[in-house]
Amino acid sequence: MKRIIDVNVNRVSEALRVIEEISRFFLDDKILSEQLKNMRHKICSVYDSYYDSLLNSRDTVNDVGTTILNPTEKIDITDIFKANIKRIQQSLRALSEYSSVLNVNCSLFEQLRYEAYTIEKDMWEKLSMKINKIRLQDRKLYLVTNSDSFTSDEDFLNAAASALKGGVQILQLREKHSEAKRIIELGKRLRELCSIYNALFIINDRIDIAQIVHADGVHLGQDDIDIKLAREITGENTIIGISTHAPEQAIKAQNDGADYIGVGPIFTTPTKQGVKAVGLEYLNWVSKNINIPYFAIGGIDINNCKEVIQNGAKRIAAVRAIMNSDSPENSAKEFIKILNKRLDS
Repeated sequence: MKRIIDVNVNRVSEALRVIEEISRFFLDDKILSEQLKNMRHKICSVYDSYYDSLLNSRDTVNDVGTTILNPTEKIDITDIFKANIKRIQQSLRALSEYSSVLNVNCSLFEQLRYEAYTIEKDMWEKLSMKINKIRLQDRKLYLVTNSDSFTSDEDFLNAAASALKGGVQILQLREKHSEAKRIIELGKRLRELCSIYNALFIINDRIDIAQIVHADGVHLGQDDIDIKLAREITGENTIIGISTHAPEQAIKAQNDGADYIGVGPIFTTPTKQGVKAVGLEYLNWVSKNINIPYFAIGGIDINNCKEVIQNGAKRIAAVRAIMNSDSPENSAKEFIKILNKRLDS
């Protein structure tokens, strides 16, 4: 039974460390971080006097459990949180059951287990308030879609699904010429596709439709509703992005609480008719002066993507280069490959 106690002491300590880091670095919550740290120290202190005995009972080489694969895949921070908070609770229950072997009072583990239930509720509420913004941080490939160049909605949705399969991590529905009813229908379908591929879903301009289809965020233009007012309507967990074409717009967006900005158009593009290309100089300025995530956009394709990255882009937004390619899936894969190389260099 000492082997069972040993493995559960290690398991609960490791899981507490994982949850503590989420509280500290993702939630910036000092009180929760201290509470989790204290829990970990209490458990470790109980077994300090049994350290040699437990260590001697350990037999990792012959442990049949080490070869059993974990069937679940952790995709993002919420999966990591759920897995580890349950690991804490389960390990504390096991320690409570087996604590009599070492003449340890089980009441401590029962108390800590109930404390873990409360922490789970509190942390989940706080994570839910900012999870979309957390998920935004590591997204590199953003696809802006519209259905104008497709002969049917099914063809359009199939192209979007192909792009998501290829690795698109954020998808924006941009329908400038469609009525609200049609945008809602397309939005619901795309929302489902994004859920399947763990992609963030953004609606262009229409905050009302974004809320109806439960989008992760809304993208605004310079002539749209003010960011601060949009935040009052959408709430804290909704991602708000805005297009910018000059340094003063980028600074204002950051100060007003935008979660990300679009930087462009880098090159001339028919998607932004009447808007002059800002070139690479503005992108280079943003890379040195703006602290929130930014996406280079406008006429970017596989051929010029490396040049854009060399001028400060960490994230790319594409339109026609993916959606109107022969294979949106393969095009997305090519973009991801180039972006990942940039991170590795």
